[in-house]
Amino acid sequence: MSKLWSFTGGIHPPERKELSTGRAIENAGIPEQLILPLQQHIGSPAETIVAVGDKVLKGQPLAAVDGPVGVPVHAPTSGQIEAIIQHPVPHPSGMSDWCILLRPDGEDTWGERHPLEDYRNLDREEVLAAIRNAGIAGMGGAGFPTNIKLRPPRDRKVSTLILNGAECEPYITADDMVMRERAPEIIAGLKVMAWILRPERCVIAIEDNKPQAIASVRAACAGTQIEVMVIPTKYPSGGEKQLVQILTGMEVPHGGIPADIGVMCQNVSTAIAVGRAVFQGEPLISRITTVTGEAVSNPGNFEVLLGTPVSYLLERSALNSNRLNRLVMGGPMMGYTLQGTEIPLIKTSNCIIAATASELPDPEPEQPCIRCGSCAEVCPMDLLPQQMFWHAKAEEFDKAEHLNLFDCIECGACSYVCPSSIPLVQYYRFAKGEIRTQQAEQLKADRARERFEARQARLEREAAEKEAKRKERARAAAEAQARKQAEASAAAAEPADDRAAKAAMVQEALARKKAKADAVSTPAPTEVADVNALREQLDKARGKLANMQGMLDEARAAGADSVEKLERAVAKNHERVQRAEEALAAAQEAPQPTPEPVAPVQSPPSQEAAQVMPDLAELEAQLDKARDKLATMQGMLDEALANGADNAEKLERAVAKNRQRVERAESALAEARHQLEAQAADQ
Repeated sequence: MSKLWSFTGGIHPPERKELSTGRAIENAGIPEQLILPLQQHIGSPAETIVAVGDKVLKGQPLAAVDGPVGVPVHAPTSGQIEAIIQHPVPHPSGMSDWCILLRPDGEDTWGERHPLEDYRNLDREEVLAAIRNAGIAGMGGAGFPTNIKLRPPRDRKVSTLILNGAECEPYITADDMVMRERAPEIIAGLKVMAWILRPERCVIAIEDNKPQAIASVRAACAGTQIEVMVIPTKYPSGGEKQLVQILTGMEVPHGGIPADIGVMCQNVSTAIAVGRAVFQGEPLISRITTVTGEAVSNPGNFEVLLGTPVSYLLERSALNSNRLNRLVMGGPMMGYTLQGTEIPLIKTSNCIIAATASELPDPEPEQPCIRCGSCAEVCPMDLLPQQMFWHAKAEEFDKAEHLNLFDCIECGACSYVCPSSIPLVQYYRFAKGEIRTQQAEQLKADRARERFEARQARLEREAAEKEAKRKERARAAAEAQARKQAEASAAAAEPADDRAAKAAMVQEALARKKAKADAVSTPAPTEVADVNALREQLDKARGKLANMQGMLDEARAAGADSVEKLERAVAKNHERVQRAEEALAAAQEAPQPTPEPVAPVQSPPSQEAAQVMPDLAELEAQLDKARDKLATMQGMLDEALANGADNAEKLERAVAKNRQRVERAESALAEARHQLEAQAADQ
């Protein structure tokens, strides 16, 4: 026989297991309504994949989980989805959560099942996927997804696989009856898990107060290398860390899990669920639950469909409401009082206690701690319950955490022996909850800070890029200005005599043209304002005003430094438009004079007078105007480039366009001068 060790502390409360072991496991039947919470496990809650009104078959998935930690929820029987609502769920706080309400049709018709009969020829990942798809979570109380637990880190080889059949808490006998009546199914599931993990040793641990279960399991293990270890009865020997220490002599490290020391624990009911999923293709839709206590006439163990209301199970057990004082889900040490009977049973619901007032009396009023030290003597984790209580009560959570608060398994042994009736476990749960809340808030704050820092880095990067572009535009503007100055210097270097000679020739040509016109024509009547020309000037003035107004709006939106200059330009253009409008109105109102008849000319005019000659003064005025506008736009562009304004690109296009206009005006003026010079040379 392998050696057994012990653990620190522990207690021996009254067992009261005989109340529910007098008869075999019974089928609880199908209630009128099933209430299926979407979260019956540790991890992410499942998301519904059915809608109200859908008809479903037994074993059909009703909700699925996208995240890595979580398992789906299946229909325990065939029927119709009645609602998806918030409903009270099994929790110490009495909280509500999302649930699927299923109305059974009474036919109990199975959907498709896909057993893995030859699982040994499959990949381990396929078998683990089948276990996950079957919705199996630990049925010993924690509810951790089994497929995750069966996939330990690659660097941690599991050398010992333990099936926990200790069931050390008083009143609860579900695992005891399962081992008595369904031992072959336990062994079949254990073999599947052993094939996945390949441990060196497989052990089934049972307390010595379950002789029938020990005999049944030993008979089922005959011919195998599975060890059946009988351990002393002491609470909480069924705790995972305590059981590991009893069987291996090793302690699970602080903040660690049994896999850290090469050990894995599974519950005997979980092994049955794994076997059914692999060999029969059945998801986890029912479990064995103990109904006990002196307030029920027919206590026992029932195979209950998940989602069955507690009220239905109490009715099957013949509840005497007059004797009922407290209704507890779980055991008397680690369970919690239910506030109502419409709470559904879930994958981790192993016991319902309908206790009388004498059986589980209401706790005495809390008294001051007398520092007797009894709580420290019975603590199975070798903690300091008294000091943790003080810090939790004073809300000094950092000090409580420093005393390894999270190593507490909340077994209730300290509260059980406290002579001052202090609910120590409730204080520890409160402190743990507050610490988790603070950690969640800190994590949220850290993420917010990371997002802020990332945003600041992005803004700084964008600002640097913008500054680099601004400097590049400023450099380009400086080069353009340098070229402009060079061109101006070159133009200034032209000989003054040549310019004067050309100007004199142009003036002589103009004088000759005027003399010929006077000689061949009679005095013309008073010129009448050309209405069409005035309209054209007004349209041009309005167009320019609209253009300047658009540039002003863009500069204001960008916060450019050229806003004030553009405002002056817009005001100036407003005045031009007003003058053009007044001129057009005056021309339209003035009477049109009748021209006097002109005496016929005896001889045709000369060829030079008939020829239309260009007006140099008008061309020079147009050139000056174009140059002024180019200079204005160039100045605005330089300011925009220097300030990195957003309208710089638009101003660059405007400058290029005005430069083309200047070039055309210069070309037209040069051509006119050339014509006049040629005419003067001919005469």
